[in-house]
Amino acid sequence: MRTKIDIRSSSLDAAEVSWFAPICNGDDQYLGAHDPQYRSNWANASNILLTADKLGYRNILCPSSYQVGQDTMTFASAVAPLTKNINLLTAIRCGEIHPPMLGRAIATLDHILKGRLTINIISSDLPGTKLSSEDRYQRSREVIQILKQGWTQEQIDFAGSFYNIQLGSEPVKPYQQNGGPLLYFGGYSPAGVDLCAEHCDVYLMWPETESRLLELMAQMSLKAANYGRKVDFGLRVHVIVRETEDEARAAARTLMSHIDIEAGAEIRNRALDAKSLGVSRQSEMRLESDNDGYVEDHLWTGIGKARSGCGAALVGNPDQIVEKINRYMDMGIRSFIFSGYPHLEECNLFAKYVLPRVKTCSMPVVQKRIPLSPPLTPLANAIRK
Repeated sequence: MRTKIDIRSSSLDAAEVSWFAPICNGDDQYLGAHDPQYRSNWANASNILLTADKLGYRNILCPSSYQVGQDTMTFASAVAPLTKNINLLTAIRCGEIHPPMLGRAIATLDHILKGRLTINIISSDLPGTKLSSEDRYQRSREVIQILKQGWTQEQIDFAGSFYNIQLGSEPVKPYQQNGGPLLYFGGYSPAGVDLCAEHCDVYLMWPETESRLLELMAQMSLKAANYGRKVDFGLRVHVIVRETEDEARAAARTLMSHIDIEAGAEIRNRALDAKSLGVSRQSEMRLESDNDGYVEDHLWTGIGKARSGCGAALVGNPDQIVEKINRYMDMGIRSFIFSGYPHLEECNLFAKYVLPRVKTCSMPVVQKRIPLSPPLTPLANAIRK
């Protein structure tokens, strides 16, 4: 018998379907054989993001990495005025920027986007530093509390383990007036789960078997209830969709056809979060997979041989991928962040075969973070009808 998952948007019969902007230099045609034409630069990454906007994706993750790629906030601010409908899920590394200044930057970007901003909270170590898991998440908790004070109060008055700030908050009021941008969070340690339950809006999970996803969701729902809250759930997963299942599986094999095991290990281990609990769970899932790398129907773990973090892909024909998404939605997942390799080609293929068959929504509009006084975008008007 399935455990009831008490989610924030329980009555919502649509999903936020998002794509991924590879600003961290992770794009390629063959994993493990980097082709300079796919390198992370403004032209490549902005083209993918603007294509996703035109194709009807509702959000797009702009990730953060110190070692490779571009600065997330600068990239998001530059691309924001060029977008029409898509939200930007902009990653911030807590502790990297003084919180009041970060609050001002986020508020500025939110006004540029007219409320189409969402924030991905990252709690990993900063380059050259090392904190315990508990301290990292405590720092993130304090950053979030300061941001929310700045967005909703006239004065920031905060005393904690990492920050002691008394400051007027006049410059940092965001466009989204009901608490500021939605906060998306991914983390598996007890301290991380507790932080999300208390302060965040969407709990992002990496791909796992359906039973293990349900365990995570039940755990988070219980934690959130202890704070008198509910959260929504999201899934970050790669995807390979083709007209037939055989073609999709062949594309998966081709993607990995140039991989060297040692090179793959180097790619996985260079990330700051390579030794996190979430990454270890992805490794465990690969060990449970069959000889072809499938841990359950259409969930392929081979991609994790060359990627830290999200280490599996949905692989199949359009009917199979849509059925899998519907199963996830029935479980209570309301937000999906898809990606593929190369990202532009897979973005177009997913939009051709799958996106028109999924009812989609914008989470900031669903959660009523967009103020009603300014003119609504065509996207918001469509959802409100």
